Amino acid sequence: MDAAKPSLEDLRIDRSAVDESSGKLWIGILVVLVVIAAGAAWWWLRAENVPQVQTVTARVAATNHGSTVLNASGYVTARRKATVSSKITGKVVEILIEEGMEVQEGQVLARLDDANVLASLALARAQLDSARSGIKETEVQLAESGRNLQRLSNLMGSGITSEANLDAAQADVDSLNARLQTQENDIIVAQRQMELWEQAREDTIIRAPFAGVIVAKNAQPGEMISPISAGGFTRTGIGTLVDMSSLEIEVDVNESYIQRVTAGQRVIAILDAYPDWQIPSQVIAIIPTADRQRATVQVRVGFADLDARILPDMGVKVAFQDIAEDRGQEQGVLVPRAALKQGDEQDFVLVVAEEVIERRAVLTGAVRDDDILILSGLHPGEAVVISGPPDLGDGDSVKELRP
Repeated sequence: MDAAKPSLEDLRIDRSAVDESSGKLWIGILVVLVVIAAGAAWWWLRAENVPQVQTVTARVAATNHGSTVLNASGYVTARRKATVSSKITGKVVEILIEEGMEVQEGQVLARLDDANVLASLALARAQLDSARSGIKETEVQLAESGRNLQRLSNLMGSGITSEANLDAAQADVDSLNARLQTQENDIIVAQRQMELWEQAREDTIIRAPFAGVIVAKNAQPGEMISPISAGGFTRTGIGTLVDMSSLEIEVDVNESYIQRVTAGQRVIAILDAYPDWQIPSQVIAIIPTADRQRATVQVRVGFADLDARILPDMGVKVAFQDIAEDRGQEQGVLVPRAALKQGDEQDFVLVVAEEVIERRAVLTGAVRDDDILILSGLHPGEAVVISGPPDLGDGDSVKELRP
């Protein structure tokens, strides 16, 4: 049967299908627009609901110290600083430190190759086991010789055996006793030998001598390390460890002005890296010797409070204060009294950083007119809230307004 012939009716477009597809497209676009509008409305309402707070900047309190009697410069140094090395010469197989890492006393910093030490330790342990097994054989023989001596002693009383046999049995017992004593001493020697190799194995593990921060890493796996300078490519240490709690200032004072400095004298220290930060300090000691070449005397100055910003080898300028005028002065930052909040256990302020509230406990000092002195817990330049909603808490988002 022949197929139907095409006609013009077959070329007609079905408008109902096109209309249905267009309707679905417009519905989808409408839904997207509704979602975008809802999100914009939520964001606008959220922005409108963020509380506004008025802040001020904490400023450095006027020092009001006694007059400066001497200015000098020096460097931050650490009283406890060590280049950590090993007790033996060996090849480094593992390094467990990086610059800036904090370590605790006794923490493993590196390991040396201990293959030869382990072999010697295994030999010493085998020698100890052998000595212990040999002494058991001697104890058995000694017990047998003791019984034989007792039998001969009984026969001697009956006149059955000779005195020569009895003497031979006694000599045998004495000989075995001497051998037993020697073997017991051999066991002690073997134990000491094993302890010696165990200590040698421990010497291949490099540990931190004290708690501190690694400031330099001087060795890599595969390098040789030695406690003494051996030349060539042998390292004398794996890294440098600094006890950050022992930081102080070393100042060279011209000997012509050393009479102006006394132990315990108040000092104002200013790091070259932070010229606006006055650090309360105090003279620890005056080293009782002078440098003949430079005509200076070294003075040790200690920080009243250590801070993470203080780093070894930083340059610092110091101002020695007049002892007669410097009496009971306090240092810190000043903020309006309205910024101080009363807590259950300690006073606090609300610090704003990147429009987020941080609750900060502080230690207060004297009241100066409308301001209050903050001795600790707040740094100059930080923004503190002086007015705003009463229910602000740590982590709340706010809009900052400055006067």
